[in-house]
Formats: sequence, C-alpha cells, structure tokens
Amino acid sequence: MNKGADTHLQNIMGGVLLIVAAALAISIQDVVFKLFSSDLTLWQIFALRGVIAIPLLLTILWARGVYHVALRAAFGIWPLIRAVFITTTFLAFYAAIPFLSLSTVGAANYIAPIFVALLSAYVIKEAVGPLGWLGVLLGFAGVIVLLQPGTDAFSPWAMLPIMGAAFYALAHITTRVKCQDTPLSAISLSQNVVMLTAGAVFSVILFWFKPQGEVVQDYPYIFGLWSTVELTDWLVLLLLASFAIGIGMLLAGAYQAAPPAIISTFEYSYLVFVAVWDILFFGITPTFASISGMVMIVAAGLLVLRRNAR
Repeated sequence: MNKGADTHLQNIMGGVLLIVAAALAISIQDVVFKLFSSDLTLWQIFALRGVIAIPLLLTILWARGVYHVALRAAFGIWPLIRAVFITTTFLAFYAAIPFLSLSTVGAANYIAPIFVALLSAYVIKEAVGPLGWLGVLLGFAGVIVLLQPGTDAFSPWAMLPIMGAAFYALAHITTRVKCQDTPLSAISLSQNVVMLTAGAVFSVILFWFKPQGEVVQDYPYIFGLWSTVELTDWLVLLLLASFAIGIGMLLAGAYQAAPPAIISTFEYSYLVFVAVWDILFFGITPTFASISGMVMIVAAGLLVLRRNAR
C-alpha cells in the first residue's frame, strides 16, 4: 500500500473515531436536555447556552493565539450557512425530545444518511458503491422498524427530527465541500452564534405575541415564556455550553476527514448509546422492534466498513 493510501486510510479511521466520540457526546447532551426540558424553554436554553459558550470559546481562542483568524473565518458565508443548517437540525431534534424516547428521536433523525448518500452521489460526485448503498438502505430499513409508521407506536412528533435530518445532511455536505479548510474553532464559533441568535429571536417573538390557552399549557417547553434561572440551571447551561463547543468541533472534524457517506453510517452508534440511557435514566426497555432495528443499523455500518476496506 502506498503512502497516499495509508494517509487516506488514516483520515477515514480518524473521522470514524471523531464521529463516534461526537455521537457519545450528543447522546449525553440529549439526556441532559430531556431531564431539564421541564425547567426551561427550548429557546431559553439555546439563548443562554450561547451566552455562556461564546465567551468561553473566545477565551480559548485568545489563549491559543488564533482569536482574529478564527473570528474572521467564523463569519464567512459558508460557515454561517452551515451553522443555519445545524441549528435547524438541533431545534427540530430538541423540540421533539420531551415527547419521545431518545431512541425514537434518534432513529427518526437517522434518515439523514439517506440524504447524505444522495447528496454525495449526485451533488459532490463521490462514489458510494453497491455495498455502500446496500448499507445505507439497510440502515434506513432499520429506522423504519424502529419508528413503526402506521401503527399506534408511531408519534407525529417523530416528523420533526425527520425534517431536521434533511438539514443535518445539508450541513455535513456543506462542511465537506465548502468548509474543508475552515478551522474547527471557527466552525464551532459560527454555530454557537447562530444558535444563540435563533434562541433570542424566537424568545422575542414569543414575548411579543404571548401565546395563550391550551397550546401554552400543553407545550410550555416550546411556546412558554422564559422562567427564572436558578443556580442549578446555570450549572446545567454551563455543561451544555461545553458540549456545544466540543460537539461542533467533533462533527466538523469528522466530516472534514472522510467522505460523508462513510462518516454518516457510523453516526448510527448514537442509537446504541441512547438505548442504554433510555434504560438507565428513563426506565424505557427496548422492544423487539427497536432491538431488531438496531441490529439492522449495526449491520449497515459493517457493510459500509467492508466496502471501504475493498
């Protein structure tokens, strides 16, 4: 094997390690969101988390001596577009978290690899290959088994993360094509700025219009106004801010290192993590359907790995 092939394989392995680490971090962050979603509104969490995350990230950049470089790169057109895609994904995802199990929300979101594969094949012209397509389709079938559309087990809230999945794919294709050389710290900064802006804008809209009636009573997490922030809330927000910085870098680094069609398959590891958290924190035992779906998803990942080895 020549040096170029060795480097390519190292990049892929590095990307896989980064995306698995990102999946673990996101799964832990999601547990925190679900546990504290009854205390603060979605928009309040996004706004206040950004208020903490951005100064923290800027301090790190200043200490590393890359403050000005990262600041200029973060406000480029493509990092900002990518940040809008990611923010839309997370808003759709976290809006559904209080109403579904983490496994169900994650499964709905994992239709994203279908979009990633399609965009990879037809927009950036990266070959997926027969085994790659088979792996993606098998993963999609596993998601269908998990969601059980058309049955009583299916929830309309699952449509939100499905919508977010499309934006998730757009974000990572943008990373691969337009943000390949953008510093990870700049990508994380632009992402946190856009998330803070989204939280602040929607908070102002809700404060201005002040929704009333059953919609607020039934869904205070989405339509309620800001509540008092206690010391424990600030500590949770600090934790979420730290996750936001780290996850942003891990995700961007993974998709910079290797082709999206490969990396997106290993994001399925998130489903294993949240299945464990569902049992430990929320007493939700996986059903036969969910276990079957996860087995199919793991098999999909192995197919893509075998395709890459070839």
